[in-house]
Amino acid sequence: MTSRSVVTVERHITDQERLHPEATGALSDILRHMALSAKIIAREVNKAGLVDILGAVGRENIHGEQVKKLDEFADDVIFAAFDHTGLLCCMASEESEGIREIPERFPTGKYALLYDPLDGSSNIDANVSIGTIFSVLLKRSDNPRGTEADCIQKGRDQIAAGYVVYGSSTMMVYTTGNGVHGFTLDPSIGEFLLSHPDIKIPTPGKRIYSVNEGNYGRWSPGQRRLVRYLKGADGDNDKPFSTRYIGSMVSDLHRTLLYGGLFMYPGDAKAPKGKLRLLYECNPMAMLVEHAGGRATDGKRDLLDIEPTSLHQLSPIYIGTKDYVDLAHRFVEEEAAEPVGA
Repeated sequence: MTSRSVVTVERHITDQERLHPEATGALSDILRHMALSAKIIAREVNKAGLVDILGAVGRENIHGEQVKKLDEFADDVIFAAFDHTGLLCCMASEESEGIREIPERFPTGKYALLYDPLDGSSNIDANVSIGTIFSVLLKRSDNPRGTEADCIQKGRDQIAAGYVVYGSSTMMVYTTGNGVHGFTLDPSIGEFLLSHPDIKIPTPGKRIYSVNEGNYGRWSPGQRRLVRYLKGADGDNDKPFSTRYIGSMVSDLHRTLLYGGLFMYPGDAKAPKGKLRLLYECNPMAMLVEHAGGRATDGKRDLLDIEPTSLHQLSPIYIGTKDYVDLAHRFVEEEAAEPVGA
């Protein structure tokens, strides 16, 4: 093994903490508990076909989606990993309508944790890569047990963000604002090992775009022109992009972060605000991509600068290599400048 391969996530978190003498260790502990949660979820994901854990539980979440058994399991694992620690004032899950309060019998802390317990869960039964997304915010209310205001903060206020992808291997990627770092789980020793230090999104990066083209008929004219340009179908692009779309944001963004490219989920006639959740999906990924040298917007403004108004707010997203996001903006802005009826 190389010297790099024996850097565990525990050691890396500790080394990063030493760069900040004023640190209390609370944020480091949050990352450690998230790594533990990921190991437990990965264990169940990897044996999902062998036990009665696939399929739906027979109810819908706040977004009207069928809750999968693994969704519920992952949600409970993360909550149980943190509820007793005294690190958090409250939590908010994509699966829950309101905030998840810390039980009265446990102490509270100065951070709020937001998470999507199992992104891409519609792919669970097909054994497609899925993931967990998380975001850490500093408490700002006077209530020791937190309020919605502690969770409804703009992305620029995030203290840390990351994701775990459960695929051919399990990887945890996170940032605290000091680089983006990836760790691969070695199942033989049960440890996350540093495998991707200081990730930078390639520039210009691979010419890959990722979008659900099944929505093409509902897109705006500008969005349609953008995709035709990327394909080389309009005759203006002599180096067409390839298309890759998994349908699991974590998986699509993980590839984009490592290879470069452009991921999009625009608004359309049916869903003008898009489909993805600003607080649980877009903002954490935007923080990661920005710190890796990329860009993330809603087609008009940087995602991290949007002032959210609700826990489950939706947002369009254009994210990836900065030059490709800028390219997408040119098509959107041209459309906005067109006279009505053009």
